[in-house]
Order: sequence, then C-alpha cells, then structure tokens
Amino acid sequence: MTVVIVSKQKTYGTLTIPSIGTETTVIEVAGQSDDYMVEGYIDTSQLQTGDALTIKEYIAVDGYNYQLFVTRTVYGPVDEPVIRFHAKTLLNFMKYKVAVTQTSGTPRTLPYGFITEVMGTV
Repeated sequence: MTVVIVSKQKTYGTLTIPSIGTETTVIEVAGQSDDYMVEGYIDTSQLQTGDALTIKEYIAVDGYNYQLFVTRTVYGPVDEPVIRFHAKTLLNFMKYKVAVTQTSGTPRTLPYGFITEVMGTV
C-alpha cells in the first residue's frame, strides 16, 4: 500500500490579539475524509518587553473532547521568534487546535501559517 497526499489546505494570516487574557483560536482542524497531518508556524517577533504569550496545542483523540497536548509561554522580546509546530499525524475523526492567550503587555499581532494534508492510498 502506497500512501499519498490527496489534498492540502493552507491556513495562514495574521492573528490580532483581541484583549489580554482571552484565549483565541489560531487554527482548528476536524472531520477530514481520511487520516491527516498538520504542521505550521507562528511568528512572535511583535512581542515587546512586558508582553507574555501562552500558546496551547490541543488534540481530541476521541474526536470530541479536546485535551491539552503542550503549552508554551513566550516573553518578549524574543531572540528566536518563530515557533514551529511539528507535524502531527491524526486519524480522520480526531481534532486539532492551536490557541493563544496574551497574558500581559499590549495586544499584538501574530503572523501564522499551517498546512493540513489529507492522506490516501493507491
């Protein structure tokens, strides 16, 4: 059995933090036609002294209930501002989400880009 990528979706843009302390979804992926992979980046270079940002990745292994996968806290200014979200391979019914909460400072903007690739077989 040969595995191929049958479709690819790019999700990108610039997230503007609405307010301090509010968790905001960057990307949410669910209900794919087959098993899939998702990976991406967030640029935190806008953070300045006094800014703090919490980034959370969630996975719903059962397809319904998100569970925390990993949490990262970033304090500005950042020497290495690009955060990489390594590829996760998920079953077609699982859900994936990345959310950010700016916990202090002035609300900033965060450029981001993710790729979702749905697999298939030939």
